[in-house]
Amino acid sequence: MNISQSIYNWYRNSIRNPKYRWWIILGSLAYLLSPIDISPDFIPVIGWIDDGVIATLLMAEVSQLLVERLKSGKGETQPTTETQKTEAVDVNAVSVEQ
Repeated sequence: MNISQSIYNWYRNSIRNPKYRWWIILGSLAYLLSPIDISPDFIPVIGWIDDGVIATLLMAEVSQLLVERLKSGKGETQPTTETQKTEAVDVNAVSVEQ
């Protein structure tokens, strides 16, 4: 697993946790508005990439949370990948001798 996937998973899991949700949202907005960035905005294209990634992640996750909240209000919840129920399948094992 590469570092960008690890950061994405951390961000997604943190924003879906109700305890940290507002801190992550406010931190993301503060990062977007702050002049201090990983790559400064005065550098054309390179400086805008980190802001674009953070803005995209923030909008995608917030919109997903809103869709889930709307569905839960209408009683149409669908389990997410983290909360999907799994069913155990009972299999009778038979030993085979050769």
